[in-house]
Amino acid sequence: MAWTDAAGLGGVLIILIAYAGATTGRLDPKRAAALVANFVGASLILLSLARDFNLSAVAMEGAWALVSVIGLARLGWKRLRR
Repeated sequence: MAWTDAAGLGGVLIILIAYAGATTGRLDPKRAAALVANFVGASLILLSLARDFNLSAVAMEGAWALVSVIGLARLGWKRLRR
């Protein structure tokens, strides 16, 4: 297994753990921990796609990472305004 495959699988695991935490109520999807987990997971999957490119997967993970970054930026903006 290539290291990029391992990175991608790690990313999938991180996203699934965050999703499970959100659906069970153990992780607030609007808080930084969940957003960071989603961003890191999506980024690792994108890294794995650099080796074996798949346009639809890149679009999905890129959007996932972008939404996470937007959520983190909103949290940062709220903190600055306080």
